Amino acid sequence: MMPPLPLRLLRAADRAATAMGVGGANLETDDLMQCALKRMQISAFRDRAFVPALRRLLDSYEREADLNLFGRYAARWDVLRCLTNLLRFEAEEARAPEIFRERIERPIFITGLPRSGTTLLHALLALDPALRAPRCWQTMSPYPEGTKDDRRETVERQLRLFQRLAPNMAAMHPMAANSPQECTEITAQIFQSLRYEMTYRVPSYQAWIDGHGHLPAYRFHKRFLQHLQHQGGGGRWVLKSPDHIHALDAIESVYPDCGLVFVHRDPLRVIASAAKLTEAVRQPFARGIEKVELGVQALARLKEAADTMLDAAKADRSGRIFHLRYVDFAKDPLASIDTMYRHFDLKLDSDLRGRMRGYLAETPAPSNHYTIEEFGIDPRALRGWFHDYLQYFGVAAEAPFWCAGENVRIPIAA
Repeated sequence: MMPPLPLRLLRAADRAATAMGVGGANLETDDLMQCALKRMQISAFRDRAFVPALRRLLDSYEREADLNLFGRYAARWDVLRCLTNLLRFEAEEARAPEIFRERIERPIFITGLPRSGTTLLHALLALDPALRAPRCWQTMSPYPEGTKDDRRETVERQLRLFQRLAPNMAAMHPMAANSPQECTEITAQIFQSLRYEMTYRVPSYQAWIDGHGHLPAYRFHKRFLQHLQHQGGGGRWVLKSPDHIHALDAIESVYPDCGLVFVHRDPLRVIASAAKLTEAVRQPFARGIEKVELGVQALARLKEAADTMLDAAKADRSGRIFHLRYVDFAKDPLASIDTMYRHFDLKLDSDLRGRMRGYLAETPAPSNHYTIEEFGIDPRALRGWFHDYLQYFGVAAEAPFWCAGENVRIPIAA
């Protein structure tokens, strides 16, 4: 299948630039930091704790990511955006130190396997006026520039551009400026996020993150919410990312009163979709993508997530974790949410039910299909990998068993 025209044009421009010896955007740490300081007219960063992570990330970009011309400029733009946000935070904190007195109380973290309905669940909960969810435009630009606040419109234009470059991404995971956003965008601001693993090929950076841990990232995560809350008032935060499951210790250290939602689904129904989504996100930025490597990455993360949920559930003595099976949520979303609301002492009144029903009626069901084999995954042995997880949580096997040589297609729901 031929790539879309914008992507073909990007590749042609990259080939031309390579032939002419054009290297593209500078991705040196010191240069980027100086550019951010000049842009914000500030002499220095007060807190430089982010620098080691940034250096590792940029090193991975140079050595491993195989960035094309557009990918280099996009990476530079993204890093500068995060650096200027950090400088703006420091300026606002100096002006209004009461930001640090904002209390983030009893937040609810939605996590679980990717491609298991967590995005839909988050969107439905964000309709509740008693809850708060970080919006895409807020995570991209937590403060306005100048007197006119046009952040929503700006982010909407940026998203439309990206979706033209990655139309498969738009079909699998549609986004809008006002959509609730995943927390990986927040932790990316200090360059310690699993978001980078999805967007670029950065194995050495990711190995460092896995070894370094996520505590600094979630301390910043709380600081970020304090800034949003200081601007927009209080409320109980509802936060979502499948990647939260890989940082439970950090989350519980920073938010000891948090609640957790684990969404469970048959892993064999999501492996291909998770790998395909990563491929779609990376395509505009990389010269080449190795599908087998994406399959290995997706499978490893799913196994880690399943094992972590199993261990956490066995250790949960307080009942802070609410377990939600995807098949139950897909069958009757409002019944599942009603049970979840009772668990977290929330109120699901008739007006909110009506808003949720309206949202469900207006949201088309996804109909993406992918083959698991295109990512080099042999499905015949995988059921045993997840046996304990499936048994403990009573997760029904959605996918049929495969026979040797079959090219089985797995329907995926976001």
